[in-house]
Amino acid sequence: MAEQDWLSERFAEHQGRLRALAYRMLGSSGEAEDAVQDAWLRVSRADVEQVDNFGGWLTTVVARVCLNMLETRRSRPEDSAGIQPPEQSARGGHGAGPEDEMLLADSVGAALMVVLGTLAPAERLAFVLHDVFDVPFDQIAMIIDRTPAAARQIASRARRRVIAAGVEPEPDLPRRQKIVAAFLAASRSGDFGALLELLAPEAILRFYPTAQEISIPSDIRGADEVAGFFLARGAQAARLALVDGIPAAVWAPAGRPRAVFAFAISGDKITSIGLVADPDQLQDLDIVFLSSRGAPVRKAPAATDR
Repeated sequence: MAEQDWLSERFAEHQGRLRALAYRMLGSSGEAEDAVQDAWLRVSRADVEQVDNFGGWLTTVVARVCLNMLETRRSRPEDSAGIQPPEQSARGGHGAGPEDEMLLADSVGAALMVVLGTLAPAERLAFVLHDVFDVPFDQIAMIIDRTPAAARQIASRARRRVIAAGVEPEPDLPRRQKIVAAFLAASRSGDFGALLELLAPEAILRFYPTAQEISIPSDIRGADEVAGFFLARGAQAARLALVDGIPAAVWAPAGRPRAVFAFAISGDKITSIGLVADPDQLQDLDIVFLSSRGAPVRKAPAATDR
């Protein structure tokens, strides 16, 4: 029992990242959740004593589950007829909402997800794992049963198709994390110029209906106005975190999440920031606080915990 508890805790540490990976692979939050649960069943029955890189091994397990699901989907004509936009569906039992769209669709890029849906399973896996999650080609090769050179060629072919469709590949997660961390640092230090450098000229700060207690009547538009807000009353007390595996900022007085700032990024610029403050939405999010160096510190308790 003690070993199973240890394994469960280790799996939970990586669950947000695994869910983010599965969502990019499958384009459906429901299927992504199924893939992660399937992976847990496999992990819980495996012998992990010889596993040196636990996070890398979990990535491989989830990737293989997703690859099987994609190949099964591709073999069914009813699922392959036509390319549909990705789900912008919710988590838990609350139904789809704007908060979920911000945390999933905006940060992933709906246009990119549609293009990924046109790729063959191996192409999609190689592109997502390498270009988004920085997984080395030798590891990708083992998952798709190819040589590292072939895996590199497959990812390159997928990348060319993404670019040819006029869609800019999303920044990899480590770079996204650096951008969010730099934004928080500039906000705390009062560096208006640094904030402007990080914000797109047309940047928008969205306040969802559940954040009305912040007493902001409407969205804030334009880099100058958004930067001014964060200097005056923004995220100085917010902490860098992974929210469902996506770099974000979390305001958590006494360690309890009370608000999430979700960032949409294009290239090296922040195009929009969404403020989510509804406890019902927050409690469904997987939040892991990060240190200033980007290392996981601890998993956040539920927003409604007292």
